[in-house]
Amino acid sequence: MKVCITATGQTLDSQIDPRFGRCAYFIFADTETGQFEAVVNPASAATGGAGVQAGQLVAGKDVQSVISGNVGPNAFQALQAADIEIIIGISGTVAEALEKYKQGTLPKTEKPNVGHKFGMGN
Repeated sequence: MKVCITATGQTLDSQIDPRFGRCAYFIFADTETGQFEAVVNPASAATGGAGVQAGQLVAGKDVQSVISGNVGPNAFQALQAADIEIIIGISGTVAEALEKYKQGTLPKTEKPNVGHKFGMGN
């Protein structure tokens, strides 16, 4: 299963970035093989529409789930439209989140947990 985790850096030891649309990196990880790829988020510096742009990038990577600290309404809608499970309110390292995900202890989220423009200037 392929998951996407927002991250402040490019490794599994990186902290989870609390922002989805404006996170520094996306780490795409295969929970079965352990392989991962870190991708710079081109939407991180967008003046508007970062959540939707980030959502489209993630949807294009054929992931089943997204793990992040927070997801705003526009990104949430874009991810839901792509039938991607959304897990928010998560902190710690990417490796810790992956382990919890594999154990099935991270609950799916039903609605965004921040408003529009969250993460601007962060």
